[in-house]
Amino acid sequence: MHDAKLKAQKTYNAAADFFDDPALAFWDRFGRGTIDRLNLVPGNWVLDVCSGTGASALPAAIQVGPTGRVVAVDLAENLLALAEEKAHQLGLSNLEIQVGDIDALNYAPEFDAVVIVFGIFFLPDMTAATMGLWRMVKPSGQLAVTTWGPRLWEPGSSIFWNAVNDLRPDLTRVYNPWDSLTDPDAVRNLLLSAGAVDVHVEAVRGSHPLRSPDDFWNIVLGSGYRATHDAMTPDEQLAVRSRVIDSLAWRNITSVETNVVFATATKSRFS
Repeated sequence: MHDAKLKAQKTYNAAADFFDDPALAFWDRFGRGTIDRLNLVPGNWVLDVCSGTGASALPAAIQVGPTGRVVAVDLAENLLALAEEKAHQLGLSNLEIQVGDIDALNYAPEFDAVVIVFGIFFLPDMTAATMGLWRMVKPSGQLAVTTWGPRLWEPGSSIFWNAVNDLRPDLTRVYNPWDSLTDPDAVRNLLLSAGAVDVHVEAVRGSHPLRSPDDFWNIVLGSGYRATHDAMTPDEQLAVRSRVIDSLAWRNITSVETNVVFATATKSRFS
């Protein structure tokens, strides 16, 4: 696999221990929000890629019912194990779990919906990946792509990176994978460049509450920021955590921004 995919796989396998922490409830909120924007009915087939622990796959499986089918694909087997456990607890028998690379998927155009939430920006060639997903949508079916909007987790994000920069400037990230798709027009252009049609894009401003400064540190541990955390020594991790927690408390920060861009494209029934 491409180095970027291997890095994402390693990062999110490590982040699995905090991924479903209550501090990261936004995964479920936006996964469900993505599914709610589709026209799923009982019996539909859904392909959910970059599935994580099932934030969008599980509500999709509930909506399509026992006569439907949901295939959940992710590179991080630790996240999928949690999704499988949750499906079992919910009594869902229509969810298939698959550890795999979405660029290697070769399904026929048989899905009523293909869904990717907070994942398309990890693909080395986003246009080619989107073309591949669009190809697997059946006539009259839909493709749903959800990305982060601007200022993700601010002001907590800046506080974290400033603390990292002071101790380990070599780890400071000046660019996040999702930065190229925070603008609605960028998401729309990605879908159009991949050959998608009937594209609708919705930018939604939002925030996520922090019950305490510790919540933001759990976000660090349960997200893509985990790669930076794990690259530090234990002493550096403790120092950065202390600075982040103290700064959030001193500034009385009780929420962070979670702006999102939802996009859907619908195939013609004559495709």
